[in-house]
Amino acid sequence: MPYVSAARYGKDNVRVLKVTRDTDTGVQTVTEMTVCCLLEGDIDTSYTKADNSVVVATDSIKNTTFIMAKQHPVTPPELFASILGYHFIEKYSHIHAANVKVVTHRWLRMDIDGKPHPHSFIKDAGETRNVDARVSRQDGIAMTSSIVGLSVLKSTGSAFHGFLRDEYTTLPETWDRILSTDVDASWKWGRFTDLKAVRDSVPKFDKAWDDARKITLKLFAEDNSASVQNTMYKMCEQILDAVPETNSVTYSLPNNHNFELDLSWHGGLKNTGKEAEVYVPQTCPNGLIKCEVSRS
Repeated sequence: MPYVSAARYGKDNVRVLKVTRDTDTGVQTVTEMTVCCLLEGDIDTSYTKADNSVVVATDSIKNTTFIMAKQHPVTPPELFASILGYHFIEKYSHIHAANVKVVTHRWLRMDIDGKPHPHSFIKDAGETRNVDARVSRQDGIAMTSSIVGLSVLKSTGSAFHGFLRDEYTTLPETWDRILSTDVDASWKWGRFTDLKAVRDSVPKFDKAWDDARKITLKLFAEDNSASVQNTMYKMCEQILDAVPETNSVTYSLPNNHNFELDLSWHGGLKNTGKEAEVYVPQTCPNGLIKCEVSRS
């Protein structure tokens, strides 16, 4: 006899821009988010019996997202995700869990004539600050915060040698190479019992994001990298030390290759090894290295 073993539904790609205005100083702040909210609960009959009486319309989920953004703070995103998810399990007795993902897009305040402008911004189109929260009636709030799409490159200070060589190997060893990647780093928080526990932890969320970002950039720049694997492990270690409330840290780092170009065919022009200056950025294939480091 078939049965619904797992189901969730909701609204994805809800775009929200909130402007916060300080009437005393005239300084305004913008927060842009893309929100996904998927609900779980006693909803099987909507699939098996065409019973829509158990369905909170996805349009209602969208409207609720806007209303919660108006009535509550949207920063830090960990708090907003928890507020939104908690609303659904409190409002609807048959909804037992809400899965909320918040992607916060970075708007950076403009500097005009050396001074921060009160209401003008430049968008960082690449990097986002993400939160995935599961708000459950039974299990409390499980949350993971992350940095996604932070693109970094260093032109030296990276090596890769001593790796396994066999009949399938053509890659030469190198003691000095360009290292370029798009950082996807996440840290999993210890479980929160309820919304109050999240509110009590609000000061920790921004600090954790700031610490994780600083550790990532500093180690990337300063580590004399023997491999992407070793550098990312050091990053995980340091974030676990800096944010004791976390249980694990995960990195996913593509190795965005930039290959040397042999130009010796043009009158003996030297452009390899120590004399390499012109490289060819590669799109695919690329290396992909992942690592999760947890507390023992």
